[in-house]
Amino acid sequence: MISLETELKKISFFENLNEKELSMLSSFSRKKTYFAGEVLFYEGEEPKNLTILIKGILKLYKTDMKNNEVVLHRFRPISMIAEMATFKNIRYPASSSFLEDGAVIEINFEKFKNNFFQDPNFSFSFFVSLSEKIINLERVISLNIVLNSTSRVAKYIYDNKKALSMKHSCMAEDLHMTPETLSRIFKKLSALGLIQKTSKDYKIKNEDGLKVLF
Repeated sequence: MISLETELKKISFFENLNEKELSMLSSFSRKKTYFAGEVLFYEGEEPKNLTILIKGILKLYKTDMKNNEVVLHRFRPISMIAEMATFKNIRYPASSSFLEDGAVIEINFEKFKNNFFQDPNFSFSFFVSLSEKIINLERVISLNIVLNSTSRVAKYIYDNKKALSMKHSCMAEDLHMTPETLSRIFKKLSALGLIQKTSKDYKIKNEDGLKVLF
């Protein structure tokens, strides 16, 4: 069985720690496993730990007035989760659940802050992670407020080339539209010669043409 120290050493934030520091960190950390569909935290809960996703895919979402889920982001290993809420000691602004079996490492934030936060490397890691969250938030706002449905799909595909191999249900969830609407837009983009159906999925045929749409 892999020790917690070994798990922590694999995480880039902690790869330069020596054995003594790793031992200290592991003394106030724990690994937790989850099944697909299980909730990591609910919107409004108070964070107590720094949480790092080390296995599986985690969905961050909010629920609208009609009880529909609005997916804000999908996290993949290795990722810090909701560190802004933990750092500022505010309630979680959204909920999260696992899309597949996964695992996280939870680190007692107060002990971590007291023992490690004076290290500039950790401060920089937090800055980078928070910057990525801001960029993602801007993307969500752009996709769902500024652009129409066709433009949203075009931008999503243009920015994320792997999207064309995703299941339509997952992509539709990310774009906050029904799979039927997404299917119609794919047919439209195909008819315009912007994407092309292959034996397995789709591929981009005219990248510049996609960009024109947004």
